[in-house]
Amino acid sequence: MQGLGSIIPLILMFVLFYFLLIRPQQKRQKAVSQMQNELSKGDKIVTIGGLHGFVDSIDENKVVIKCGDGSRLTYDRNAIREVTESSSNQVSLDK
Repeated sequence: MQGLGSIIPLILMFVLFYFLLIRPQQKRQKAVSQMQNELSKGDKIVTIGGLHGFVDSIDENKVVIKCGDGSRLTYDRNAIREVTESSSNQVSLDK
């Protein structure tokens, strides 16, 4: 009985860590991965370094970003932090 009493707090601590730390992190990683896979030409994006621009072209692992001054920079797809404006939203706004 004594052994069971000392194991229960460890199990509760593991369950607490899972629901407070591990599970939310997995959800965030899944959302970021989905966002990076759904990139399309014309999306307004922000990189992990803070660069703002538009997706000019997409390869399997690389993205060419067009900046405000017209220059084109090549980044890894994993370097995209967020899509601030989707190209599908831009098309629907233009109509």
